[in-house]
Amino acid sequence: MRTSTEKREIINTFRDYVSSGKAAFFKKYGMDFVMRRREGSYLYDFEGEKRLFNLHCNGGVFNLGHRSQELVDLLKKTVDELDIGNHHLMSLERAEMAKTLSDLMPDDLNYTVFGVSGGEAVDLAIKVARGYTKRTKIISAKGGYHGHTGLALAAGDEQYRRPFGPPSPGFSQVPFGDIEALRLEAGDDTAAVLLETIPATLGVVVPSTEYIQSVRSLCNEREILLILDEVQTGLGRTGKLWAFEHFDIIPDIVVLGKGLSGGIYPITATVLRTPLESVFHKDPFIHISTFGGAEIGCRIAKRVLEISSSREFLNHVNLLAEQFRTGVEKLMTKHPKFLLGFRQLGLMMGLELKDDMSGPLLTKTAYDNDLLMIYANNDTSVCQCLPPLVMDLEDVEGVMKKLDAAISSAQRLRPIVGVKYKMENIWNKMIGKESSR
Repeated sequence: MRTSTEKREIINTFRDYVSSGKAAFFKKYGMDFVMRRREGSYLYDFEGEKRLFNLHCNGGVFNLGHRSQELVDLLKKTVDELDIGNHHLMSLERAEMAKTLSDLMPDDLNYTVFGVSGGEAVDLAIKVARGYTKRTKIISAKGGYHGHTGLALAAGDEQYRRPFGPPSPGFSQVPFGDIEALRLEAGDDTAAVLLETIPATLGVVVPSTEYIQSVRSLCNEREILLILDEVQTGLGRTGKLWAFEHFDIIPDIVVLGKGLSGGIYPITATVLRTPLESVFHKDPFIHISTFGGAEIGCRIAKRVLEISSSREFLNHVNLLAEQFRTGVEKLMTKHPKFLLGFRQLGLMMGLELKDDMSGPLLTKTAYDNDLLMIYANNDTSVCQCLPPLVMDLEDVEGVMKKLDAAISSAQRLRPIVGVKYKMENIWNKMIGKESSR
């Protein structure tokens, strides 16, 4: 058993050399969890006394759970044969991985450009859209999230951009789900519409089929490319391999990441319709990624695709989804003033709560009840719920008991937190007035 002294040393080192802000945040809220052992659906604290059932999965990175033994064994075997490879040269592993993706995608979504992060993959999608259409404008959704790199950041909300300087030109946002606002914004200068199929950071908003199909039709009419960000929704999360399959449309570009790694080796993919690959014909080296499509990662990702696309796997996801729906509906009946609604497509789930203070509060009380569950940053009245897609059916009941206790605790604390929140706001306003005199 590791000691609390060792843990405190780790926290201090993290504070001094990684992030003082994060260390202070977790200390303030009594959540000084230091990851050590991890297995299946669980994360264990450094001391080994606390474990968390993972209902966050880092946005879908751990779709197949932590340290899938099959993937770990494959990684060990692959390291004995391969390394990262050279991004300039042709590669069997990249070729086989890209062909597997093509076989699993509809129509002529045939070409893949590999990357390392979701933001990098979105950046590439935007570059291709602009290069192919010779237009500049990119329209995204308010409250959406596409990463923290250059073009991906520019397509996101202002709160993520503001601390780092002025906005980049050529980007605009419209409300998600509002086809008329999109119709008014989309003009002759529009290269692409960029959407998450289900925006997680906005609160797991499940769109109507009519909306998604209307977006596709509008893009067709105006020769605008449709980019769907499936970094979180892809790879079986919604009960189908790709979330866009639920809406009977085909995008022009699909962005994949997170779960493609198997939680073992970082890799992302930007999948293009065949005509779009022409942007690389004049100079096939115009876009490179040193670590994108690392040969080790391709081996892992190819197996992830094989697992995630199997009928047995997807059937399991849908059985889990039914059990979660039944369990959450019971909790809604028991806690009708706090748990107001349930957003769900497969195991892409969001709990609609009383108000914008309730999401952070439930995140804390869930932690106290050994659940890792994170509120949606762009709508804090919603808590995201993204469990491992391979969790046991029998575990759902235990998760519901813990969630019940967490909601009960949050409901009791809500009036106290509300008063404290109001007092802090009043105090901050008073300090602000004094300092401005």
